[in-house]
Order: sequence, then C-alpha cells, then structure tokens
Amino acid sequence: MTAIDPPVLEIRDLTVDFLSDEAPVRAVDGVSLRVRRGETLCILGESGSGKSVSSSTVLDILDTPPAEIVSGQILFEGRDLAAMTPEERRQINGRKIAMIFQDPLAHLNPVYTVGAQICEVFRAHRVCDGAEARRRGIELFGRVGIPDPEARFDRYPHEFSGGQRQRIMIAMAIALGPSLLIADEPTTALDVSVQAQILELLTDLQREFGMALVMITHDLEVAASMADRVIVMRRGRIVEEGEARAVFTRPGDDYTRRLMAAIPSHDGEGGRRSRAPAAETLLDVQGLTKVYQVTSGLFAAPRSVAAVEDVSFRVGRGETLGIVGESGSGKSSVAKMLLRLVDPTAGRALFRGADIYDLEGAELLALRRKVQMVFQDPYGSMNPRMTVEAIISEPWRIHGDILPKAQWRARVRELLDLVGLNPDWAGRHPHQFSGGQRQRIAIARALACDPELIVCDEAVSALDVSVQMQVIDLLADLRDRLGLAYVFITHDLPVVRNFADRIIVMRGGKVVEEADTETLFANPRHEYTRTLLSSSPRPKWETAIAAFDGY
Repeated sequence: MTAIDPPVLEIRDLTVDFLSDEAPVRAVDGVSLRVRRGETLCILGESGSGKSVSSSTVLDILDTPPAEIVSGQILFEGRDLAAMTPEERRQINGRKIAMIFQDPLAHLNPVYTVGAQICEVFRAHRVCDGAEARRRGIELFGRVGIPDPEARFDRYPHEFSGGQRQRIMIAMAIALGPSLLIADEPTTALDVSVQAQILELLTDLQREFGMALVMITHDLEVAASMADRVIVMRRGRIVEEGEARAVFTRPGDDYTRRLMAAIPSHDGEGGRRSRAPAAETLLDVQGLTKVYQVTSGLFAAPRSVAAVEDVSFRVGRGETLGIVGESGSGKSSVAKMLLRLVDPTAGRALFRGADIYDLEGAELLALRRKVQMVFQDPYGSMNPRMTVEAIISEPWRIHGDILPKAQWRARVRELLDLVGLNPDWAGRHPHQFSGGQRQRIAIARALACDPELIVCDEAVSALDVSVQMQVIDLLADLRDRLGLAYVFITHDLPVVRNFADRIIVMRGGKVVEEADTETLFANPRHEYTRTLLSSSPRPKWETAIAAFDGY
C-alpha cells in the first residue's frame, strides 16, 4: 500500500435518514472516507454514532424503508455501486466485498451444517461445486484455525464455541478472495483471549490476501491494536480522522479524549486502591460444587461434568469481590447458586451466618430481598410492556412489608434520581432508553428491596466503554453511600480493576488465583491470570501505551 494507490472503497458525502411517524432521524450526516488495498481503517464510535449504518450501505443491506440514502456516492474500485444493476451488485457482494458480523450465530443457518454453508458460497458464485467445494471449504476451515476441520465440517453451528463460529464466518467471508473485508464489531461478544486470537487472524489474513479492511468497533484498544488510520464518529458525523498513531497520541477532539479517558488501566498506577478488609463477613462460600449429568446422544450413558468445583471465598460488608473468567469458567454458575436459582451438588453459602440452601418459605423470601442481581442484558430482564415505574415498584408487590403503596411513586422518583436518571421518565417504557440508561433502571430495581449484597453478572460487558465506566462509577458511589457489597462477575480484568477490592480468577470451574486487586495486577502468580492480562489489545506502537494510561 502506498499513498498513490487508488482507494478500494471511497464514500463521498453520505447522508442516511431513518423515516419515522414524526420527523426523519439523521443516522449518517455527510460522511466521507476512503480505504486502500492492504490498509486497515477503523471506524470508532459508541452506539448510535452511525458507524454500522455507514458500512451497511456498502453492501446494500440497510432496510429501505425505514432507512433512506438521502445523498452521497459509494465507489468501489472506482465504480459507483448505486449505478450498478442488481445482478452486478450480487456479483460484487460476497465475491469482491465481504462482511463479518458481531453475532455469528445469528448469521449462520442453524438447520444446515457449517460445511454446507461454506459450499453454498462457492455454488452461489459459480466457482465450484461438489467435491471441489468441500475440499476448498475444509482447507479454509483449517486456515482460520478450526481444529480437525475435516471431522467438524459436517457439524452444525450450535456445536461450536463463539470464537469458532466467528472463525467459520471469517472463512466464508474470505472464501472468494475479496478485495474489501468489513468487520462490524467482530470480537465484541468474545472473551478477551479469544478476541486476541481473532484479531491476530484478521491481521494475518489481510497480509496474506492483500485486502482492505474496515474494522468497526466501539473499543479504542481494538482500534489501536489494528488500525493504520482511524475515523471517530459521533451522532452520525466524523469528529476526528487521521493516522492511528496521531489520533491516539495527540487526539484533537474533546470527544476522542473523553473516550480515551474511559479506558481501564492495564498496568502501572491507575487502578483503584484496595481498601482495608471488611471487619464483618457478609457472605461465606465454602466448597461450592455443581455437577451436571449430560449425554451426548439419545442412547448414550450420562456422564458427569463439574461446572463448579470446590469454590470458596468470602465477601465482607461494603466490599466488592470480582470474579473473573472466560466463558465456561463457572463464574455465572456460581452467581446462579448464590441466588438459589440452582442448588449446588455440594458445599455451603452462609449469608449472615445462615446456610442459604437450608432456607425455605418466608426465610428464603427474606434472603431474596437482601441479595439482588443485575444482569448483562437489562432489556431482556424487563417486561417491555411495563413502565419504568411499574418495573421498579414490582418488588414491593412481592415484599409487601417494604413500603406502603401510597409511597411507591415518590420512592420510584427517589431511586431514579439516585441512579442518575430524570424522575420524570418514570412513565416511559424500556425501549425508550439507551443500554446504559436501562442498566441504571435495573440497578434502581435492585435497590428497591434495600439489599445488602448485589450480584452483577457481566453487568457492563454489553455497554460502550465510556458508559461502562459511568455505570461502574455509579455502583461504587452506591456502595460508599449505602454500604452495599458486590459480587462483580466479568471476563474483563481491566474493567474489574477499577471497581473490586479483591479478585478471584476462575478456570474450568475452579479458582486458580485469589488476591487483592492491586497485588493481582502487579504480580499475578498463575499463568492463566497472566494470559488474561496479556490478551487485552495493545496499541501497535509503544509510545501510545503511555498516552492510553495518561488520559
């Protein structure tokens, strides 16, 4: 790639509206960009910035209506895509321009094997069929790192992990040797070590095939680890553009600087200082174990799988314990057992000295009042037909002794104000709020029961980085004001560093390391902990590391 290479993709003054019953909503406003062969352009922005809408216009996959391209040109290898016939577009989409998405399971057909789906790519573009398509498909699966590709070629999407499904999507995208690959949040839903593997794979494939790569992300660290150039978008407009080194070491826009300030620190100073140990133990977990009986077929004998094995820890009043691990580590199974959603195979959990697994009836109801949960997806944990007022007041219908009904409305307003939302929004419904605002509503609902312990299961992992830090700051403020204790479950060590007093690291259902936060980051003892820490994306240039930690 050189500065005189013609652009593979050029977008000129693109404007996109979404039509509604009221006034049109401008999703993209005068966006222009270009990317050359072998170059990686990262389009960076939070939810609603217009970054995904901009990229979707390239493959003509916007729903029109309600979306409407108001103005602009999209040129691919010098040709205006809008002027092409539908047949010409079909020949380019998939063959010359390919795309991978955030959620591969939503874009793979669950009733077809993955092998059949990659063979369809070859057949649809009349490249090859039959045995040759199968041979090429197996070869591609091996290239993207699918273990034993020939044996797994005839399996279905649900039989693969999230990272492996994303590798399958990448194999399908590169099958015909595209000139341009668009990756829309391809690693957002993945564990940090799997994320690192996928990013490395994309870099290797780009180098091998000479593709132009457009990476769409809300994660500055991903952008810094991948990008040659960066575009920062906000509210449909480009607010900053330039070489990645320049943007991340000398950001010119206040919005870019605010995004950088929200990045959790990886090393050195910057994590929150561990506080003195809590004087009183609130939760004492002893040897918690959960074994499931699973079968691999209709007539196969069941086998035992330990999801959690001999896990022990304590949480003091007003203390935050972080539980960190990747998918399948057992951390969410621990959360379910703490809330009595499932009972353990063995072990005890003492809350204020009483084993929660011995509680029944009124005693169990009292426990549920004192131990609350905040989930990863607040929208999925709320009834979309209910107003915010009804959602927050619902616990009082179950625990009738908390508050007289005449005081419900006033208390809802107090709780909304406490979590930083406008009390006048109590009459709105969940769909009228952003992801971060919905999580604040979920926190307000948890606080309605006056709990002593809140279990947060990946409570910020689906949020933009700046919104993540806002929610964590809110949780910390509530802890200090109300004396709350938290069990904060996450796959992201840098995020939990800014919140937890102590951390336990889980792998394969077991605790592999436990330490106070400062000690664990300064001197991790277990190799797996060091792997998690080293897997977080890092800038391509050393001078940017100081810039990241300095904001």
